Amino acid sequence: MDGDTLYTIGELARRTGLPVRTIRFYSDAGVVPPTDRTDTGYRLYDVTAVARLDLVRTLRELGVDLATVQRVLAREITVPEVAAAHAEALDVQISTLRLRRAVMRAVAKRGSSPEEMELMHKLAKLSDEERRRIITDFIDQAYAGLDADPAFEAKLRSAMPELPDDPSPEQVDAWVELAELVQDAGFKARIRQMIEYQAAQPAQPEEAGYAELIEITRERVEAAHTGGIAPESAAAGPVVDAVAAAYAAAYGRTDGAEFRGWLLERMEAGNDRRAERYWQLLGTINGWPAMPPTLTPVFEWFIAALRAHS
Repeated sequence: MDGDTLYTIGELARRTGLPVRTIRFYSDAGVVPPTDRTDTGYRLYDVTAVARLDLVRTLRELGVDLATVQRVLAREITVPEVAAAHAEALDVQISTLRLRRAVMRAVAKRGSSPEEMELMHKLAKLSDEERRRIITDFIDQAYAGLDADPAFEAKLRSAMPELPDDPSPEQVDAWVELAELVQDAGFKARIRQMIEYQAAQPAQPEEAGYAELIEITRERVEAAHTGGIAPESAAAGPVVDAVAAAYAAAYGRTDGAEFRGWLLERMEAGNDRRAERYWQLLGTINGWPAMPPTLTPVFEWFIAALRAHS
């Protein structure tokens, strides 16, 4: 273009592809003021106005508000500064949209009611700190005033839900279920009961020894269960004898009616499907490797068998 050439608003519209009314709006707002006017009062624009209008259009298409555009044109702020600020804003918007998408997919999967959908949305958009606070409050209440297994308490406090920026519907679903679980009065009372019982008991074997006991229990009970042995049947007796003897040796006690009564009480106090579900949900939220197969049915069988053969 010739630097001395002036263009009417109609010619400017044809060159830029913008509607006349849009150019007139920018002109009236002082964003792209006319360079001159004809004798009859029509606006005229030079090549600088054309370049200015191109920049305005680009910034507006990128979502930059008009006030910021005016600051750029007045050189109060640079284009790189505007770009950096808007990139950060877009990151937040993208994260929000991904979260909404995950919530909607989880809602569709669950067939949620409007009330449940609202709850899921509120829980999902909590910050990392707010999510940690929900779990921390649960643990604080569970251990308040008790001195029970500090190593396990530390494990609980180190395992916090960390919902990713782009969560899957399964992760959103798991977080909602976990948040509901730790705020359930019945579950909180049950966990408190388990910790109170643990605090009153002798220390359990070292971690390696305890893991060995779990493995012995799993092997013996799964074999019995797979073989179709009912926990109340006579065939379950040898399984109970073997597992009870292993626990007695680990705790330095003698197997017998008294010990089995204590072991049954301990097993019943520590076995709860919801407690295991707590860790499964955390694993899903945090993307941990696949959890090992559930042991709850194993201990439920052993508890029933121990009750029948004590």
